[in-house]
Amino acid sequence: MRQNPTARKNLSLKPPSRLARSDGAVNDGSAKSGVTLKGVTKSFGNVRAISSIDLQISTHTSVGIVGPSGGGKSTLLLMVAGLLEPDAGTIHVDGATTRSDRLRRCAMMPQRDLLLPWRTALDNASIALQNRGVSRREARKQVQPLFEHFGLSKFEEARPSQLSGGMRQRVSFLRTLIAGKDVLLLDEPFGALDSITRGQMQEWLLFAMNEEPRTVLLVTHDVEEALLLTQRVIVLSHRPGHIVRDLDVNYPRQGSRNQRVRSPEFVAMKEQALEAIDADSI
Repeated sequence: MRQNPTARKNLSLKPPSRLARSDGAVNDGSAKSGVTLKGVTKSFGNVRAISSIDLQISTHTSVGIVGPSGGGKSTLLLMVAGLLEPDAGTIHVDGATTRSDRLRRCAMMPQRDLLLPWRTALDNASIALQNRGVSRREARKQVQPLFEHFGLSKFEEARPSQLSGGMRQRVSFLRTLIAGKDVLLLDEPFGALDSITRGQMQEWLLFAMNEEPRTVLLVTHDVEEALLLTQRVIVLSHRPGHIVRDLDVNYPRQGSRNQRVRSPEFVAMKEQALEAIDADSI
């Protein structure tokens, strides 16, 4: 994914230092790196949510997952993260197959930021380090320099109630990165924001992902958001969710957001994704 030159200008971010993986490992691009799903099926009682999903995601590739409500998009993320187990099929995350091992390799950012209201922004962002046994003092020391890089300078000691929605989401994303996992699972991360803030956060997230390459799965109801932020878009059907379209995202990344979304290539891919969703609903 090419870097968007407007992100740094608009959000005044500096490139963050490379964040170490929590297990100290280096992803060497081996055959087992990335995320692989084979024949994955999941039901809840008599309701089948996911049906026979086959999906291969290469390491450090960003993938958007779109589709109608109830099609199993969030369920898919929860299974990749090891928070749910499929009824059938297999899931590999950097070679790991068990729930506990998948969980150790993934960091998940939900739709709502889930910041703890009694903790400062700095303490919220450093939770992942403290959960790994790092002292509160040392965790704060490691995380504090990143606040400037993430456009949060001077708000380290602010409580969540004192932050704007966009700032809260940046703290949430920083917390996700600090976990040091190579696989990021983003579940409608900007769904609760107003349209202006959402657009700004999309530009910011694009810049952050360029500076910190990870394997990214982004669930969203917004086809345009998926095309703006990822290199590949998977369209899921209505329940039970299965893949109805797999699009490689390829359009001119230069210029402003408006220029990008109005390019013929972008418009054509958006129409293909929407047509796939519409055709499945007939």
